[in-house]
Amino acid sequence: MRDVLLTGGSGQVGTEIIRQAPAELNIVAPGSAQLDMADAEAIAALVASRPWAAVINCAAYTAVDKAETEVVAAWRANALGPAALARASADADIPLIHVSTDYVFDGSKAGFYLETDPVAPIGVYGASKEGGEQAVRTANPRHVILRTAWVVSPHGSNFVKTMLRLAETRSELNVVDDQRGCPTSAADIAATVLAIAERMIEDADAPTGTYHFVNEGEATWCEFARAIFTAAQARGLATPTVHPIPSSAYPTPARRPANSRLSTEKLRRDYAIAPRPWPAALAEIMAALAPSNPT
Repeated sequence: MRDVLLTGGSGQVGTEIIRQAPAELNIVAPGSAQLDMADAEAIAALVASRPWAAVINCAAYTAVDKAETEVVAAWRANALGPAALARASADADIPLIHVSTDYVFDGSKAGFYLETDPVAPIGVYGASKEGGEQAVRTANPRHVILRTAWVVSPHGSNFVKTMLRLAETRSELNVVDDQRGCPTSAADIAATVLAIAERMIEDADAPTGTYHFVNEGEATWCEFARAIFTAAQARGLATPTVHPIPSSAYPTPARRPANSRLSTEKLRRDYAIAPRPWPAALAEIMAALAPSNPT
């Protein structure tokens, strides 16, 4: 059995990594009470405490709007923590898989973003995540940075659960229709992270660098909401009317990228991982959240 250090184990992706991990991988996931991601010395001590086969970093400060004022907290978790992990794992010659985000881009591109496209974050969250990426790239050559977007699951807080909760008390909802992205299952991200980790453990020459993973297909938030409620209706749940609105009608402290679509061609080529369509992933999440109850 190989020991794998997982940070951020209580998040959506971390929860799924623990659930899906094969028997040959022993996932050790210290909580925030056991490991402070702002404490470089504690991170170094933990990484040096045993011969880890790999390190997976899912820990992050993800409160996008709060980050605009909680700048130091965001940078500590999203940049300084990964920097410490990368340095410590490099010292021990341990591969590092680091989960990142579409928010490193400004969303102005017309098509799907490639890994080679220039980054241009438009908020503190995206900037701090880009800082983490740079730290990982420069400190540990044996790394994979996996960018993803629009993460949803039966766990934690996410768009699917928010829509279902609002539907319990509202007959109409206004949802932004000028931001486009790729809804992505945390379970599928976790499966991808584990596949990459296993290959990096077994093959010292496994591909490294930056990759994108999202479920296949695209939607606006409004289109995604309507798909959620179509699935909800089939399960006998409340289905409010969804009205499209522009981002300008729903101002937030942090700007969001208008385009969060990520190309997965590089991941398909190097790791032979082909994402499934997001409607199939949504159906699985809905089945977990609301078993069918036909009328």
